[in-house]
Amino acid sequence: MVETVLAWAVGLLLAASALLTVLRVVTGPTMMDRVIGLEVVTGVLICALGTEAAVNRHTTSLPVLISLSLIGFLGSVSVARFMRPADAPRTEEVPR
Repeated sequence: MVETVLAWAVGLLLAASALLTVLRVVTGPTMMDRVIGLEVVTGVLICALGTEAAVNRHTTSLPVLISLSLIGFLGSVSVARFMRPADAPRTEEVPR
């Protein structure tokens, strides 16, 4: 009984956080807000799959969890590599 109530509570909290994060992704004023929001959605999805695996006591979703975490990490590193800060001062080379 307690496990069922706890599983439903965790599910509701994860659904609420995913909904609020998707709202942030849609209304985010900058591209970085959207990227961070998608990272959080990926994290919430990983937590939801981990919770489902713990409640049902199986490990069949473990490869999906590992794949999602790898995709999330590589996505954030790729975006951080190619994102240019909007408020960075522009430097121009002085001719010699």
